[in-house]
Amino acid sequence: MARLRYSSVRSRSLYVVKFVPLDIEKPPWKESLFAASSVSNVLKARSVMLAVSKEREAAESSSECQKCQVAYWPNQRKDKCIQKEIEFLSYEDLLGATLAITASISAILPLSVLVIIIKYRDTPVVKANNRELSYFLLLALILCFLSSLIFIGQPTTVACIMRQAAFGIIFTFCIACVLAKTVMVAIAFKATKPGSSLRKWVGQKLPNTIILVCVTLQIVICAVWYSNARPYLEKNTTSYLNKIIIECNEGFTPAFWGMLGYLGFLASVSFVVAFLARKLPASFNEAQLITFSMIIFVCVWLAFIPAYLTTNGKYTVAVEIFAILTSSYGLLYCIFFPKCYIILLRPNKNKKQNLIVSSCFEGS
Repeated sequence: MARLRYSSVRSRSLYVVKFVPLDIEKPPWKESLFAASSVSNVLKARSVMLAVSKEREAAESSSECQKCQVAYWPNQRKDKCIQKEIEFLSYEDLLGATLAITASISAILPLSVLVIIIKYRDTPVVKANNRELSYFLLLALILCFLSSLIFIGQPTTVACIMRQAAFGIIFTFCIACVLAKTVMVAIAFKATKPGSSLRKWVGQKLPNTIILVCVTLQIVICAVWYSNARPYLEKNTTSYLNKIIIECNEGFTPAFWGMLGYLGFLASVSFVVAFLARKLPASFNEAQLITFSMIIFVCVWLAFIPAYLTTNGKYTVAVEIFAILTSSYGLLYCIFFPKCYIILLRPNKNKKQNLIVSSCFEGS
């Protein structure tokens, strides 16, 4: 009777067993034992058993394996190749669905604040803090929340090309608005002094220039990045043996970190200027709120770096989305919620006599 010869497969390999027929007659030791009527017959039977045992061990130690293809993985019995699991942060996944819902609902908050600011645009609190910059910053925050949705779902070539550049430019626009607000707060107080030469800088020209310059520099960084090696779609088969991770490779990695470093630089400058202006009168001073928002922003993105470098697969994408949402919430809460509190709940404080200076931004 023919018997199958098999082999044991080494752990963590991509091989499956290939069974090979082995022509071995019916085990002879049973007849030998049955026919053993003397010591000589018993010895013969034992020698036959030993020979068959050695042959069986040789068959078991032989290695005739077939390697699975890149997209496949051996099953538990190691006798068949099965397709590897495909992993990415999808909308059907609990983590992906949670982040998508959070981002969508979060985008409604700055939109609601924008409606409130527009409705009460002629009140002193809104006018004293530069209305146009508030409009720009709220629009930027709406885009910041929505930009996180680009990271969810199965990556495509277009999504890989768009998402990091869109994130970098939108966040630069957001931080540039904060920086412009901070600079204008500092200038506004000094411009009130008699004979101050800073009066000519009060208005929309200077903040618009700050925003334009900051965003243009980020666009240049992204252009250099994409001209060297733009992001591309990649199927990662090395991080896990039993999974294929569909992800976006950032291409020229130093440019990606350069983009984040530029954001950190703008946030640091905003923090320093706001910190220096923190002692100005609180009834007008927005610098204190900006200081807290920049502290949150910098802390979030500093924590993002080790988390991003130590995670794999969909969790890497989730970490970046979480950083985007958290830093956006920090800006929204610290800068605009106090204004909404005064406008909606403490209207008695929303009067011109409660502000030290409001004429500097009357035309803005």
